[in-house]
This record gives sequence, structure tokens and C-alpha cells, in this order.
Amino acid sequence: MSEKIHSLIKPDEIALVLIDHQPQMLFGVQSIDRQTLINNTAGLAKAAKIFNVPTVLTTVAASSFSGPLLPQVQSVFPDIVPVDRTSMNSWDDANFKKAIEATGCKRFVIAALWTEVCLVMPVIEMLEAGYEIYIVTDASGGTSLDAHERSIQRLIQAGAVPVVWLQVLLELQRDWARTETYEAVIGLCKEHAGAYGAGIFYAKSMLGEHANESGQ
Repeated sequence: MSEKIHSLIKPDEIALVLIDHQPQMLFGVQSIDRQTLINNTAGLAKAAKIFNVPTVLTTVAASSFSGPLLPQVQSVFPDIVPVDRTSMNSWDDANFKKAIEATGCKRFVIAALWTEVCLVMPVIEMLEAGYEIYIVTDASGGTSLDAHERSIQRLIQAGAVPVVWLQVLLELQRDWARTETYEAVIGLCKEHAGAYGAGIFYAKSMLGEHANESGQ
């Protein structure tokens, strides 16, 4: 495993891949509340947008079976046309590979539906191809909790690093003194970060706009 996989992610070193966040795939998810999954995936997408992270979107059989990309995700990237495939494994699709190569990145943050198929297959092959992969466990979902957990375990054993969407956002921000992204990150936390976002709203309401977002 590369030593770099243990380092913190940086906006100019990574790309985001969202695989098959479509209605038909969502219907089968049982490992996480589906509304929470939509919220987390939208938050992850918006985090990438804030930091200008190259993004690849892909769908499977969008017009014939699985439906279009979820609007909560597509609306974040209105100009990105998802790579539509027939293969369960994205890595088997030539256009998907081209999109990955076009990012110019070797480190990827990836989430998918379902975990046991559409995340496991391409991530394992991308790891074998020399890419460094961070898997977003709470923006991915499986057909059962066991299927999701065993798949995440398998990917960790293969060399992928598990993260959650809020962790990705805050790791990209890193320092509240980064004023160019500060307001957008705070706004995203209020919208999608649940209790943490409510805490920010409360602190700023009670203590003023300069309240410490770290909660300290």
C-alpha cells in the first residue's frame, strides 16, 4: 500500500466519483435510512463543488431500468453528463475509464449504490491499477446491513480507506481561516450536517458571527 494513503486529502490532489445514485438502486438500499443517504450524498457532492474537486458521475441503464441520477446530485453538477453503462462494474466501461483518466488524479473519493456490487468491483480494480481510494461509507448503501458492512470490510482489506462525507468536507477545509471557502462550508454544514449544523446555527445566533465552529 502506498504510504500516501495515510495522509490527509487535499482539494488539488483528489477527484470525486459518484456511482449509480439512481432511484431503482436507492429502492433496494436497506443498510441506511434512504433519506439520510440522499442527504449525505448531496452534502458530499456540494463539498466537491465548493473546493472545485474534479467529479465523475456514472449511471447504469438510466433510460431502461434504473432511472436518472438523483436530482439532489445532478443539480449540484448541472453541466456534467453522467457516464451511462450496461456493466455492473464501472471499471469495465471504456468511457468511465476515460473519465477517470481525464481528471489527472491518482487519489479518488468514491461512493456508490450498491456497496456490495457497484462500490466493491471498481474500487478493487482501481486499487489494483495503482489508484488510492477513499470510500465514503455513509454516501454508499447496500441491500442489507450485513452486505454493506462485509463489503466495506473487504475493501479495507484490499487497501481502501473508509471515510464519511462530513469528514471529507472538514478535511478539505482544514482551517477556518481559509476565508475563500469558509462561508460556503458553514452554509453546507447548516444545511446537511444535522446536529453539528444546528450547533453552528445556535452558536452564531447566541454568540455572534465569530463563534468557533469547532465547538471548542
